[in-house]
Amino acid sequence: MNITVIGAAGRMGRRLVANILESEDLKLTGAVEVAGSPFIGQDAGTVAGCGPAGITISDDLAAALDRSNAVINFATGDVVNQTRMAVERNCAVVIGTTALPAADREVLAELAAHGGRIVFAPNMSVGVNLLFYLAAQAARILGDDYDIEIIEMHHNQKKDAPSGTAVRLAEVVCDATGRSYEEDVIHGRHGITGARTRREIGMHALRGGDVVGDHTVLFATGGERVELTHKASSRDTFARGALRAVRFLAQAAPGLYDMQDVLNLK
Repeated sequence: MNITVIGAAGRMGRRLVANILESEDLKLTGAVEVAGSPFIGQDAGTVAGCGPAGITISDDLAAALDRSNAVINFATGDVVNQTRMAVERNCAVVIGTTALPAADREVLAELAAHGGRIVFAPNMSVGVNLLFYLAAQAARILGDDYDIEIIEMHHNQKKDAPSGTAVRLAEVVCDATGRSYEEDVIHGRHGITGARTRREIGMHALRGGDVVGDHTVLFATGGERVELTHKASSRDTFARGALRAVRFLAQAAPGLYDMQDVLNLK
């Protein structure tokens, strides 16, 4: 697979570039940044700390796509139009962008329905996606007798809250228990809130230091607690998951997939 990385100079982009360069079956053929980025014109491998890779970072996505058959995008730009450009050129697309609006996800589904091969997941980590699966199973088994709280922590530069991963955890728990994200998820608590209701799911976002990403789903009832936790210590866990998704799409039929599909957890 010949891969273009969108957002190649960002924190995740650099780890994606490094992991692609270290792989034996994948090749970096494009590295893209937004117009005006100070990294335009620099070697993507050098920026990633791997030494020269022979691929210059540019703002010309179309030219990069013409050299590639797959795209990995963790950036926060115009994901929909970038994906549309890639699908039009028959490129497989892996999207790890968090906080993607519902309307954008609907467009991704439309692109997949018209021949696109797309994996979209708010978290590409294999371990986190196992956490999604286990949280849903636990919620079904434990039932309404257990209160559910979700806690996430990230570095102090993260712009969105709660994290896309925490949102997805809440969604899978809601699906498993017949709850509604919009009606039953409570984002933090302040003041005289009254007693906790049976159906509510607490959502709490912590920010500090250089934490890559911690997520916990807590089930509590009288006399015991069950806690499912994933802690990421390196962004390489997300990069490796994204490369696994690229390899999955090499053999996949057109469609919109997530990491549960990639890991055969459905």
